[in-house]
Amino acid sequence: MTDMMNMAINDMELDNVTGGATRTVKNNSLNYANVREGAGLKSKVITKINNGTKVKTTGNKIKKDGYVWYEITLENGSDNAWIAGSLIGY
Repeated sequence: MTDMMNMAINDMELDNVTGGATRTVKNNSLNYANVREGAGLKSKVITKINNGTKVKTTGNKIKKDGYVWYEITLENGSDNAWIAGSLIGY
């Protein structure tokens, strides 16, 4: 239940996230967050990003599988991926 409450708080805080916003990865359960090739829990995990890492959002978001997913730009700058909103801080 706590995770769901944290997710709701994060989603409200991130509701107005636009392209180019920088956010910090923060997973309270693990030291990293899974990053997926598409929005949703069934999408393939393409990398893991350590807590404290900064990511840039594109402004795209999708609600799926009980989470709000945010599209982010990976470090190489050319590839985009998706991360659950509950895993990126403010």
